Amino acid sequence: MSMESTSPPELTELIRGSLIPALPDDLAVHCIALLPRAAHPALALVSRAFHSLLCRHPEPLLAARRRLRLSDSHILLSLRPSSSTSLLFFLLLPHPGWPPLPLPSPPIPVSSSSSVAADGSRLFLIGGSVDGVPAASVQILDLRTRSWSVGPRLSSPREFAAAVVQSGVLFVAGGCVPSSPFWAEALDLSSPSAKWHTIASPVHLREKWMHGWASLDGKVLGVADRGGLAYDPAAPAERAWTPVSLVLDMGWKGRAAVIGGILYSYDYLGQVKGYDPDTDSWSTVEGLEKELPRFLSGATLANVGGLLYLVWEGKWKGKGKRDRQSSSMVVIDWAGIEITRVQEGRLRGKVVCRDSVVFPDVPRGSAIAHCIALELEAELYKTMLLAAVQDTLGILEAG
Repeated sequence: MSMESTSPPELTELIRGSLIPALPDDLAVHCIALLPRAAHPALALVSRAFHSLLCRHPEPLLAARRRLRLSDSHILLSLRPSSSTSLLFFLLLPHPGWPPLPLPSPPIPVSSSSSVAADGSRLFLIGGSVDGVPAASVQILDLRTRSWSVGPRLSSPREFAAAVVQSGVLFVAGGCVPSSPFWAEALDLSSPSAKWHTIASPVHLREKWMHGWASLDGKVLGVADRGGLAYDPAAPAERAWTPVSLVLDMGWKGRAAVIGGILYSYDYLGQVKGYDPDTDSWSTVEGLEKELPRFLSGATLANVGGLLYLVWEGKWKGKGKRDRQSSSMVVIDWAGIEITRVQEGRLRGKVVCRDSVVFPDVPRGSAIAHCIALELEAELYKTMLLAAVQDTLGILEAG
């Protein structure tokens, strides 16, 4: 029996060359595979063939991405149970319908006062407290192997520090004793034997406690309790630290994500807003009023493949009262938003995907401690998830 007679109609349509008329389909799929995932929602509207490839039968596209060794952004979440200081780590594929993948716990069980930064498929868990005492530990999770390692210790113990990876360098500031000469330091991630080196910082800055941080326009930005800061690694030491614009400082609530040179946060009315450093102004992201709740608290943001993802603690949607089983699970909601610039610099958002994810065996009342995007091959995620399911089944059978 021929392949054509057994293939779905949509896949047969692809084989006949209906994607890009001037190109054979195999070359067209190769070209599409090179595009960021943020472009997929718009591409799916081009034609039935594009919709089939991107939404219904993505196997040729996934195979092309595997050949190109391209990665997709995934969401890493850590949840803090109300009855414990230890964090639980999970990985989410940001497509509806996929369950969370449990990740191993770090060797040092630090609290939610730790900070996180991402470099490709690696997560850096920085500082935090152990039994109420600030830690100087740096723990590294490599998603490719689902394993933790211990990195070079910080020069000073830290809690709630600012942490950002920029141009292959991990920057850390604040969260330690203000008089510490190591208030800010950096680690070159390109060298496996690199050690932390101190970044000179004015004494009067060290009284600040950081609430949020991001990399924008070549600078490391931090919002603090008494005025935000900007650090420019390329500037001379005497001019490297400057205050952020008053407009940025007043509008930045703390949790933020940067996409396309715009910093996104949400204001005290729960509206998602974007800050443009070129115009030093905030703009409300329009079009989300009826699709999303107002994030007065408890939501976090991440840049996932060029889409703005909002992640928040959801509510149980089962029928009737919560039973004993549902009291030992947590619901996390997320939405992926495509944002475009319209007339006069305005920002308009469109929810292109949304889902509710149930985390079984996680105590009710657990809260989101960290949310950050990391890179991982999509097929590797599926392999990891299958292995996790098989491990769970093996444990159940043994019991």
